[in-house]
Amino acid sequence: MDFTKEQIEDMLDKLALAHPNAECELNFNSTFELLVAVILSAQCTDKRVNEVTKDLFAKYNTPQDFADIKQEELEKLIFSCGFYRSKAAHIISCARDIVERFGGKVPEDFDSLLTLAGVGRKTANVVSAVAFGKQAMPVDTHVLRLANRIGLANSDKPEQVEKRLVRIIPNERISQAHHLLIHHGRYVCTARKPDCTQCPITQYCKFFNEGGL
Repeated sequence: MDFTKEQIEDMLDKLALAHPNAECELNFNSTFELLVAVILSAQCTDKRVNEVTKDLFAKYNTPQDFADIKQEELEKLIFSCGFYRSKAAHIISCARDIVERFGGKVPEDFDSLLTLAGVGRKTANVVSAVAFGKQAMPVDTHVLRLANRIGLANSDKPEQVEKRLVRIIPNERISQAHHLLIHHGRYVCTARKPDCTQCPITQYCKFFNEGGL
């Protein structure tokens, strides 16, 4: 489905009214803490990640801390996030890269972020948008689902959906759109049972206008 710029602007305006507090729900005090939290959030809820990082970041919170930690120790601390072995290995390797290759600071350059262990396009885009204030479109499961449901995109491949959304959404609203789609996906347009009665954009929604469930 092709939307005009005006329709997309109106869609975002309506979603912004419905979700006035749409922003990153991960807790962090530094760019590096955000990076670790996002790596932990893969196939895990932000709520659970925040529970884990509350204690984790009280003990370890710098790239050097994580570069020095034993993997078995980190695995115990992040166990409840799931996939704890691979996440622990990625976080430690990522921290060592930041210390050894980037002077202890998370790189701002997108391509450099992608060279870090455990960092794919979604994670790099989150760091770019949330930590560095750039316009970026991280595509997680919510964004992927909603983009297809609404008709903003037609692909099950996150990178294709990202490129499509970046192309059709006004540049200055790309990061805002990301947060709005996530919140709408979490609290209204859920995976199993979308609550179309609470949706402010049904007039635009392909799913709704084709009969829904």
